[in-house]
This record gives sequence, C-alpha cells and structure tokens, in this order.
Amino acid sequence: MKDCLAKDIMIKNVYTIKVGSKVALARLNMMRHGVGGLPVLDEKGTVLGMITQRDVDLAGSDVSHLPVEDLMTTKLLKGNEGTTLKEIVDLMVKTGIQRIPIVNDEGQLLGLVTQTSVIKHALAHGLL
Repeated sequence: MKDCLAKDIMIKNVYTIKVGSKVALARLNMMRHGVGGLPVLDEKGTVLGMITQRDVDLAGSDVSHLPVEDLMTTKLLKGNEGTTLKEIVDLMVKTGIQRIPIVNDEGQLLGLVTQTSVIKHALAHGLL
C-alpha cells in the first residue's frame, strides 16, 4: 500500500461542474452519473471547491436556483499525483472526507481519489 500513488488509483474522467452553474444542474448531474459530489472548476480547470449531495440536502428544499459556489465546500484537502495511498487513507480516516481532488502545481484538476477507488484498489490487490 505504501508504494501506491494517487496517480495509480485516481479516477481520471471526473464529472465536474463549472463555477456559476446552478445547484439544480449539479443535483441533476450527480443523479445522472451516480456520484455523490462534483469538483467545482473555473474556466482554467482550477478546483475552487466541491459540492456534494449532502451539501444540497442539508441546505433545504429551495436551493435549486442558487449558484453552486453558495453551497460548495472551499476548504478542500487536495493531493498531487505523488501523494501516497497511505497518506490518502490517513486523511480520509482522520477527517471523514470521501473525495480528494488530485491537482497539479497550478491547482488544476487531474483526477479524484474516492473512498470507492481506494477500496477497489485494496480488493484488487488482496489488501482487504
């Protein structure tokens, strides 16, 4: 597990949403793609935040018209391609965070490591 890096297990084709998009579109995209959260990106692909189904649910029923930045989490834990699987698992266990964006030096999204991708990797390599 210690030799595995984020680049080895990250999801590369990540469903995202652009800053300024409405919460209704985020909700629809999460349902359509079966994901629990979407990284929020600017026009350069820089990660500005993360909006999750939980964020939407906790905000109440009349939030569909709001821009995603009104509900997104902006204090994100991020990794880079060289972040080890152990570091990712430690972060997830300590914080309860289920999704860690993997970014380049400019903060642009390269991929996403989720609890599911960690579990799939562990199962595939006989770690669980």
